[in-house]
Amino acid sequence: MEVYKFGGASVQSAEGVKNLSCIVGKAEKPLVVVVSAMGKTTNAMEEVLRYFMEGEKEQAANRFSVVKEYHIRIMEGLGLGQERVASVFASVERILAEETPSCNGYDYWYDRIVSFGEILSTTIVNAYLNVQGIKSRFIDMRRSFITDNRHREANVDYELSRERLLKEIGTEPEGVYLLQGFIGGTKEGESTTLGREGSDYTAAAVANILDCKAVTIWKDVPGILNADPRIFGNTVLIPRLTYVDAVELAYSGAQIIHPKTIKPLQNKDIPLYVRPFGTPEAAGSVIKGNEGYTPHGIPVLILKRDQILISIRPKDFSFVLEESLAHIFALMHAYRQKINLIQSSAIRITLSVDNSRYFSGLLEELQKNYKVKYNDNLELLTIRGYNSEVVERESAGHTVYVRQQTRRSYKLLRESTAER
Repeated sequence: MEVYKFGGASVQSAEGVKNLSCIVGKAEKPLVVVVSAMGKTTNAMEEVLRYFMEGEKEQAANRFSVVKEYHIRIMEGLGLGQERVASVFASVERILAEETPSCNGYDYWYDRIVSFGEILSTTIVNAYLNVQGIKSRFIDMRRSFITDNRHREANVDYELSRERLLKEIGTEPEGVYLLQGFIGGTKEGESTTLGREGSDYTAAAVANILDCKAVTIWKDVPGILNADPRIFGNTVLIPRLTYVDAVELAYSGAQIIHPKTIKPLQNKDIPLYVRPFGTPEAAGSVIKGNEGYTPHGIPVLILKRDQILISIRPKDFSFVLEESLAHIFALMHAYRQKINLIQSSAIRITLSVDNSRYFSGLLEELQKNYKVKYNDNLELLTIRGYNSEVVERESAGHTVYVRQQTRRSYKLLRESTAER
Protein backbone atom coordinates (compact mmCIF):
# COMPACT_ATOMS: atom_id res chain seq x y z
CA MET A 1 0.00 0.00 0.00
CA GLU A 2 1.16 3.53 -0.79
CA VAL A 3 -0.01 7.01 0.16
CA TYR A 4 -0.70 9.74 -2.40
CA LYS A 5 -1.16 13.29 -1.12
CA PHE A 6 -2.74 16.02 -3.25
CA GLY A 7 -2.50 19.65 -2.14
CA GLY A 8 -4.97 22.46 -2.61
CA ALA A 9 -3.49 23.57 -5.94
CA SER A 10 -4.02 20.05 -7.30
CA VAL A 11 -7.78 20.16 -6.66
CA GLN A 12 -8.55 23.86 -7.13
CA SER A 13 -10.74 23.21 -10.17
CA ALA A 14 -12.84 20.53 -11.84
CA GLU A 15 -9.95 19.90 -14.23
CA GLY A 16 -7.64 19.33 -11.28
CA VAL A 17 -9.99 16.77 -9.74
CA LYS A 18 -10.24 15.00 -13.10
CA ASN A 19 -6.45 14.87 -13.32
CA LEU A 20 -6.31 13.46 -9.79
CA SER A 21 -8.77 10.79 -10.87
CA CYS A 22 -6.53 9.83 -13.81
CA ILE A 23 -3.45 9.58 -11.58
CA VAL A 24 -5.28 7.56 -8.93
CA GLY A 25 -6.98 5.38 -11.52
CA LYS A 26 -3.59 4.24 -12.89
CA ALA A 27 -2.05 3.59 -9.47
CA GLU A 28 -1.69 0.18 -7.87
CA LYS A 29 -4.41 -0.60 -5.32
CA PRO A 30 -5.06 -0.52 -2.44
CA LEU A 31 -4.12 3.14 -2.20
CA VAL A 32 -4.51 5.76 0.51
CA VAL A 33 -5.25 9.24 -0.87
CA VAL A 34 -4.86 12.32 1.35
CA VAL A 35 -6.44 15.53 0.04
CA SER A 36 -6.15 19.14 1.21
CA ALA A 37 -8.82 21.82 1.03
CA MET A 38 -9.47 23.05 -2.51
CA GLY A 39 -7.46 26.03 -3.74
CA LYS A 40 -7.44 28.86 -1.19
CA THR A 41 -10.38 27.50 0.83
CA THR A 42 -8.42 27.49 4.09
CA ASN A 43 -7.75 31.22 3.72
CA ALA A 44 -11.42 31.80 2.89
CA MET A 45 -12.57 29.82 5.93
CA GLU A 46 -10.21 31.85 8.10
CA GLU A 47 -12.08 34.93 6.92
CA VAL A 48 -15.38 33.28 7.83
CA LEU A 49 -13.92 32.54 11.26
CA ARG A 50 -12.73 36.13 11.72
CA TYR A 51 -16.22 37.55 11.29
CA PHE A 52 -17.70 34.80 13.45
CA MET A 53 -15.28 35.60 16.29
CA GLU A 54 -16.14 39.31 15.99
CA GLY A 55 -19.84 38.53 16.31
CA GLU A 56 -20.56 39.60 12.72
CA LYS A 57 -22.81 36.66 11.90
CA GLU A 58 -24.20 38.10 8.69
CA GLN A 59 -20.74 38.86 7.34
CA ALA A 60 -19.56 35.37 8.32
CA ALA A 61 -22.52 33.85 6.47
CA ASN A 62 -21.83 36.00 3.42
CA ARG A 63 -18.20 34.92 3.37
CA PHE A 64 -19.23 31.30 3.62
CA SER A 65 -21.65 31.72 0.73
CA VAL A 66 -18.62 32.55 -1.45
CA VAL A 67 -16.98 29.30 -0.31
CA LYS A 68 -20.18 27.43 -1.17
CA GLU A 69 -20.39 28.92 -4.64
CA TYR A 70 -16.78 28.01 -5.37
CA HIS A 71 -17.34 24.35 -4.48
CA ILE A 72 -20.66 24.23 -6.33
CA ARG A 73 -18.92 25.42 -9.51
CA ILE A 74 -16.37 22.64 -9.18
CA MET A 75 -19.12 20.06 -8.65
CA GLU A 76 -20.98 21.34 -11.70
CA GLY A 77 -17.79 20.96 -13.73
CA LEU A 78 -17.59 17.36 -12.52
CA GLY A 79 -21.23 16.59 -13.24
CA LEU A 80 -22.04 16.16 -9.53
CA GLY A 81 -25.18 17.38 -7.81
CA GLN A 82 -25.13 19.73 -4.80
CA GLU A 83 -26.78 17.08 -2.64
CA ARG A 84 -23.35 15.47 -2.26
CA VAL A 85 -22.22 18.21 0.12
CA ALA A 86 -25.56 19.61 1.37
CA SER A 87 -25.05 18.21 4.86
CA VAL A 88 -21.54 19.72 5.10
CA PHE A 89 -22.82 23.14 4.05
CA ALA A 90 -25.65 22.83 6.57
CA SER A 91 -23.25 21.96 9.41
CA VAL A 92 -21.20 25.12 8.87
CA GLU A 93 -24.27 27.32 8.49
CA ARG A 94 -25.73 25.93 11.69
CA ILE A 95 -22.56 26.80 13.63
CA LEU A 96 -22.45 30.32 12.21
CA ALA A 97 -26.13 30.97 12.93
CA GLU A 98 -26.67 29.26 16.28
CA GLU A 99 -23.40 29.26 18.21
CA THR A 100 -21.30 32.00 19.78
CA PRO A 101 -17.54 32.12 20.38
CA SER A 102 -17.76 33.25 24.00
CA CYS A 103 -17.33 29.80 25.56
CA ASN A 104 -14.05 28.82 23.90
CA GLY A 105 -10.99 30.55 22.50
CA TYR A 106 -9.97 31.37 18.94
CA ASP A 107 -7.94 28.19 18.45
CA TYR A 108 -10.86 25.93 19.38
CA TRP A 109 -13.18 27.63 16.89
CA TYR A 110 -10.45 27.72 14.25
CA ASP A 111 -10.26 23.95 14.29
CA ARG A 112 -13.99 23.46 14.38
CA ILE A 113 -14.79 25.81 11.47
CA VAL A 114 -11.72 25.80 9.22
CA SER A 115 -11.54 21.98 9.19
CA PHE A 116 -14.68 21.89 7.03
CA GLY A 117 -12.52 22.90 4.04
CA GLU A 118 -10.96 19.43 4.00
CA ILE A 119 -14.31 17.75 4.59
CA LEU A 120 -15.72 19.52 1.52
CA SER A 121 -12.80 18.63 -0.74
CA THR A 122 -12.66 14.95 0.19
CA THR A 123 -16.44 14.57 -0.05
CA ILE A 124 -16.34 15.91 -3.62
CA VAL A 125 -13.26 13.93 -4.68
CA ASN A 126 -14.63 10.73 -3.16
CA ALA A 127 -17.94 11.15 -5.01
CA TYR A 128 -16.19 11.81 -8.32
CA LEU A 129 -13.88 8.80 -8.01
CA ASN A 130 -16.85 6.52 -7.42
CA VAL A 131 -18.73 8.01 -10.38
CA GLN A 132 -15.65 7.23 -12.49
CA GLY A 133 -15.74 3.62 -11.39
CA ILE A 134 -12.80 3.90 -8.98
CA LYS A 135 -13.92 2.23 -5.76
CA SER A 136 -13.31 4.86 -3.08
CA ARG A 137 -14.19 5.01 0.60
CA PHE A 138 -14.42 8.26 2.57
CA ILE A 139 -12.79 8.21 6.04
CA ASP A 140 -13.52 11.07 8.44
CA MET A 141 -10.17 11.90 10.05
CA ARG A 142 -11.91 13.82 12.83
CA ARG A 143 -12.95 10.38 14.11
CA SER A 144 -10.01 8.26 12.92
CA PHE A 145 -6.89 10.41 13.42
CA ILE A 146 -6.70 10.95 17.16
CA THR A 147 -4.77 13.87 18.62
CA ASP A 148 -4.37 15.74 21.88
CA ASN A 149 -6.38 18.93 22.46
CA ARG A 150 -3.63 21.40 21.49
CA HIS A 151 -5.80 23.22 18.99
CA ARG A 152 -4.20 24.44 15.74
CA GLU A 153 -0.97 22.51 16.54
CA ALA A 154 -2.30 19.14 17.66
CA ASN A 155 -0.02 16.16 18.33
CA VAL A 156 -1.01 12.77 16.94
CA ASP A 157 -1.67 9.82 19.25
CA TYR A 158 -0.19 7.10 17.06
CA GLU A 159 -1.52 4.14 19.02
CA LEU A 160 -5.13 5.30 19.12
CA SER A 161 -4.95 6.47 15.50
CA ARG A 162 -3.59 3.08 14.43
CA GLU A 163 -6.47 1.34 16.17
CA ARG A 164 -9.08 3.60 14.54
CA LEU A 165 -7.57 3.56 11.05
CA LEU A 166 -7.05 -0.20 10.95
CA LYS A 167 -10.65 -0.66 12.02
CA GLU A 168 -11.79 1.57 9.14
CA ILE A 169 -9.60 -0.10 6.53
CA GLY A 170 -10.10 -3.68 7.66
CA THR A 171 -7.95 -6.77 7.25
CA GLU A 172 -8.31 -7.03 3.46
CA PRO A 173 -7.92 -3.51 2.08
CA GLU A 174 -8.98 -2.81 -1.48
CA GLY A 175 -9.64 0.19 -3.71
CA VAL A 176 -8.98 3.76 -2.58
CA TYR A 177 -9.28 5.22 0.91
CA LEU A 178 -9.99 8.96 0.81
CA LEU A 179 -8.64 10.86 3.85
CA GLN A 180 -8.45 14.54 4.80
CA GLY A 181 -5.08 16.12 5.41
CA PHE A 182 -4.45 18.73 8.11
CA ILE A 183 -7.27 17.69 10.45
CA GLY A 184 -7.88 15.22 13.26
CA GLY A 185 -9.92 14.96 16.42
CA THR A 186 -9.64 14.36 20.15
CA LYS A 187 -10.88 11.24 21.91
CA GLU A 188 -13.87 13.32 22.97
CA GLY A 189 -14.74 14.10 19.34
CA GLU A 190 -13.58 17.72 19.12
CA SER A 191 -12.02 18.78 15.80
CA THR A 192 -8.33 19.64 15.74
CA THR A 193 -5.80 20.76 13.12
CA LEU A 194 -2.10 19.98 12.81
CA GLY A 195 -0.80 23.42 11.77
CA ARG A 196 -0.90 25.16 8.41
CA GLU A 197 0.29 22.94 5.55
CA GLY A 198 -0.19 19.94 7.83
CA SER A 199 -1.51 17.64 5.09
CA ASP A 200 2.01 16.44 4.27
CA TYR A 201 2.39 15.39 7.90
CA THR A 202 -0.93 13.56 7.74
CA ALA A 203 0.31 11.56 4.74
CA ALA A 204 3.58 10.67 6.50
CA ALA A 205 1.91 9.73 9.78
CA VAL A 206 -0.65 7.54 8.01
CA ALA A 207 2.14 5.83 6.05
CA ASN A 208 3.93 5.11 9.33
CA ILE A 209 0.79 3.79 11.01
CA LEU A 210 -0.15 1.53 8.07
CA ASP A 211 3.43 0.47 7.22
CA CYS A 212 3.12 1.77 3.67
CA LYS A 213 5.98 1.31 1.22
CA ALA A 214 6.08 4.90 -0.08
CA VAL A 215 4.50 8.36 0.05
CA THR A 216 4.09 10.56 -3.01
CA ILE A 217 3.27 14.25 -2.66
CA TRP A 218 1.85 15.67 -5.89
CA LYS A 219 2.78 19.34 -6.34
CA ASP A 220 2.59 22.09 -8.95
CA VAL A 221 6.40 22.11 -9.28
CA PRO A 222 8.76 19.65 -11.04
CA GLY A 223 9.99 18.28 -7.70
CA ILE A 224 12.21 19.68 -4.98
CA LEU A 225 13.92 22.81 -6.28
CA ASN A 226 16.94 24.53 -4.76
CA ALA A 227 14.87 27.70 -4.18
CA ASP A 228 11.35 29.03 -4.44
CA PRO A 229 10.90 29.95 -8.13
CA ARG A 230 8.46 32.70 -7.15
CA ILE A 231 11.31 34.49 -5.36
CA PHE A 232 14.58 33.37 -6.95
CA GLY A 233 15.49 32.94 -10.60
CA ASN A 234 17.32 30.05 -12.28
CA THR A 235 16.13 27.34 -9.90
CA VAL A 236 17.46 23.79 -10.26
CA LEU A 237 15.76 20.44 -9.59
CA ILE A 238 17.35 18.34 -6.84
CA PRO A 239 16.69 14.69 -7.74
CA ARG A 240 17.49 13.23 -4.31
CA LEU A 241 17.85 14.33 -0.71
CA THR A 242 18.48 12.46 2.54
CA TYR A 243 16.10 12.59 5.49
CA VAL A 244 18.61 14.82 7.33
CA ASP A 245 18.76 17.30 4.44
CA ALA A 246 14.97 17.37 4.23
CA VAL A 247 14.53 18.03 7.96
CA GLU A 248 17.01 20.89 7.84
CA LEU A 249 15.33 22.44 4.81
CA ALA A 250 11.83 22.06 6.25
CA TYR A 251 12.81 23.58 9.59
CA SER A 252 14.47 26.50 7.77
CA GLY A 253 11.18 27.23 6.04
CA ALA A 254 11.22 25.31 2.74
CA GLN A 255 7.57 25.27 1.64
CA ILE A 256 7.88 22.04 -0.30
CA ILE A 257 7.73 19.91 2.88
CA HIS A 258 5.99 20.35 6.23
CA PRO A 259 8.57 20.32 9.09
CA LYS A 260 6.98 17.36 10.91
CA THR A 261 6.75 15.18 7.82
CA ILE A 262 10.13 13.47 7.82
CA LYS A 263 10.29 11.84 11.27
CA PRO A 264 7.50 9.25 10.82
CA LEU A 265 8.96 8.34 7.41
CA GLN A 266 12.55 8.04 8.59
CA ASN A 267 11.48 5.94 11.58
CA LYS A 268 10.31 3.22 9.17
CA ASP A 269 12.58 4.00 6.20
CA ILE A 270 9.67 5.01 3.95
CA PRO A 271 10.74 7.01 0.86
CA LEU A 272 8.99 10.29 0.07
CA TYR A 273 8.53 11.22 -3.58
CA VAL A 274 7.70 14.76 -4.72
CA ARG A 275 6.28 14.67 -8.24
CA PRO A 276 4.65 17.18 -10.61
CA PHE A 277 0.88 17.01 -10.73
CA GLY A 278 0.76 18.40 -14.26
CA THR A 279 3.22 15.86 -15.72
CA PRO A 280 2.76 12.73 -13.60
CA GLU A 281 5.11 10.69 -15.79
CA ALA A 282 8.09 12.82 -14.67
CA ALA A 283 10.42 11.36 -12.02
CA GLY A 284 10.42 14.37 -9.69
CA SER A 285 12.51 14.08 -6.52
CA VAL A 286 12.89 11.53 -3.74
CA ILE A 287 13.81 11.80 -0.06
CA LYS A 288 15.21 8.66 1.59
CA GLY A 289 18.17 7.30 3.56
CA ASN A 290 21.89 7.59 2.93
CA GLU A 291 22.45 4.28 1.14
CA GLY A 292 23.90 4.89 -2.30
CA TYR A 293 23.61 8.66 -1.85
CA THR A 294 25.88 11.12 -3.67
CA PRO A 295 25.66 14.75 -2.43
CA HIS A 296 24.10 16.97 -5.09
CA GLY A 297 26.40 19.95 -4.45
CA ILE A 298 23.71 22.50 -5.29
CA PRO A 299 23.29 25.52 -2.93
CA VAL A 300 19.75 25.56 -1.52
CA LEU A 301 18.14 28.90 -0.60
CA ILE A 302 15.21 29.12 1.82
CA LEU A 303 13.66 32.49 2.63
CA LYS A 304 11.42 33.00 5.68
CA ARG A 305 9.64 36.32 5.74
CA ASP A 306 7.84 38.15 8.56
CA GLN A 307 10.58 37.59 11.11
CA ILE A 308 11.09 39.45 14.39
CA LEU A 309 14.52 39.89 15.99
CA ILE A 310 14.22 40.03 19.80
CA SER A 311 17.05 41.12 22.09
CA ILE A 312 16.53 40.09 25.74
CA ARG A 313 18.65 40.80 28.82
CA PRO A 314 17.96 40.66 32.55
CA LYS A 315 17.29 44.03 34.17
CA ASP A 316 19.90 43.43 36.87
CA PHE A 317 22.74 42.30 34.57
CA SER A 318 22.50 38.66 35.65
CA PHE A 319 24.20 36.14 33.40
CA VAL A 320 21.43 35.23 31.00
CA LEU A 321 22.70 31.76 30.14
CA GLU A 322 23.06 30.73 33.77
CA GLU A 323 19.96 32.22 35.34
CA SER A 324 17.34 33.13 32.74
CA LEU A 325 17.60 30.84 29.72
CA ALA A 326 15.17 28.16 30.94
CA HIS A 327 12.56 30.79 31.81
CA ILE A 328 12.89 32.54 28.43
CA PHE A 329 12.51 29.32 26.47
CA ALA A 330 9.56 28.24 28.61
CA LEU A 331 7.83 31.49 27.66
CA MET A 332 8.65 30.93 24.00
CA HIS A 333 7.01 27.52 24.18
CA ALA A 334 3.99 28.80 26.09
CA TYR A 335 3.38 31.49 23.45
CA ARG A 336 4.01 29.14 20.51
CA GLN A 337 6.94 31.09 19.11
CA LYS A 338 9.11 29.18 16.67
CA ILE A 339 12.78 30.13 17.11
CA ASN A 340 14.74 30.21 13.86
CA LEU A 341 18.06 31.70 14.99
CA ILE A 342 19.82 32.09 18.35
CA GLN A 343 22.85 34.14 19.41
CA SER A 344 23.97 34.84 22.96
CA SER A 345 26.46 36.77 25.06
CA ALA A 346 27.05 36.93 28.79
CA ILE A 347 23.97 39.02 29.56
CA ARG A 348 21.96 38.99 26.36
CA ILE A 349 20.21 36.48 24.15
CA THR A 350 19.05 37.38 20.64
CA LEU A 351 16.38 35.36 18.86
CA SER A 352 14.74 35.45 15.45
CA VAL A 353 11.14 34.21 15.63
CA ASP A 354 8.16 33.95 13.32
CA ASN A 355 5.71 36.80 13.73
CA SER A 356 2.42 35.48 15.08
CA ARG A 357 -0.77 36.53 16.81
CA TYR A 358 0.82 35.44 20.12
CA PHE A 359 3.80 37.80 19.93
CA SER A 360 2.24 40.75 21.77
CA GLY A 361 1.41 38.49 24.72
CA LEU A 362 4.95 37.12 24.78
CA LEU A 363 6.41 40.63 24.66
CA GLU A 364 4.27 41.76 27.59
CA GLU A 365 5.33 38.74 29.63
CA LEU A 366 9.04 39.14 28.85
CA GLN A 367 9.02 42.81 29.80
CA LYS A 368 8.07 41.91 33.39
CA ASN A 369 11.57 40.58 34.04
CA TYR A 370 13.79 41.67 31.17
CA LYS A 371 14.78 44.60 29.03
CA VAL A 372 13.49 43.76 25.57
CA LYS A 373 14.14 45.37 22.20
CA TYR A 374 12.93 44.09 18.86
CA ASN A 375 12.96 44.75 15.12
CA ASP A 376 10.20 43.51 12.87
CA ASN A 377 9.67 43.33 9.09
CA LEU A 378 12.77 41.17 8.65
CA GLU A 379 13.48 38.02 6.67
CA LEU A 380 15.78 35.10 7.32
CA LEU A 381 17.67 33.61 4.37
CA THR A 382 19.22 30.19 4.94
CA ILE A 383 21.76 29.02 2.37
CA ARG A 384 22.46 25.32 2.75
CA GLY A 385 25.57 24.14 0.90
CA TYR A 386 26.66 27.78 0.51
CA ASN A 387 29.61 29.20 -1.36
CA SER A 388 31.19 32.66 -1.28
CA GLU A 389 29.57 33.73 -4.54
CA VAL A 390 26.03 33.04 -3.30
CA VAL A 391 26.69 34.66 0.09
CA GLU A 392 28.10 37.81 -1.50
CA ARG A 393 25.22 38.04 -3.96
CA GLU A 394 22.56 37.68 -1.29
CA SER A 395 24.30 40.10 1.11
CA ALA A 396 24.88 42.87 -1.41
CA GLY A 397 22.61 45.88 -1.03
CA HIS A 398 20.92 44.58 2.14
CA THR A 399 21.02 45.73 5.73
CA VAL A 400 22.04 42.54 7.53
CA TYR A 401 21.25 42.36 11.25
CA VAL A 402 22.73 38.94 12.04
CA ARG A 403 25.02 36.52 10.21
CA GLN A 404 25.44 32.96 11.36
CA GLN A 405 27.71 30.41 9.74
CA THR A 406 28.32 26.66 10.16
CA ARG A 407 30.16 24.21 7.93
CA ARG A 408 27.03 23.54 5.86
CA SER A 409 24.69 26.50 6.38
CA TYR A 410 24.86 30.28 6.23
CA LYS A 411 22.06 32.42 7.69
CA LEU A 412 21.40 36.07 6.91
CA LEU A 413 18.81 37.96 8.94
CA ARG A 414 18.13 41.07 6.90
CA GLU A 415 15.57 43.74 6.11
CA SER A 416 12.63 42.44 4.16
CA THR A 417 12.84 42.31 0.37
CA ALA A 418 9.14 41.60 -0.10
CA GLU A 419 9.05 43.65 -3.30
CA ARG A 420 11.73 41.50 -4.87
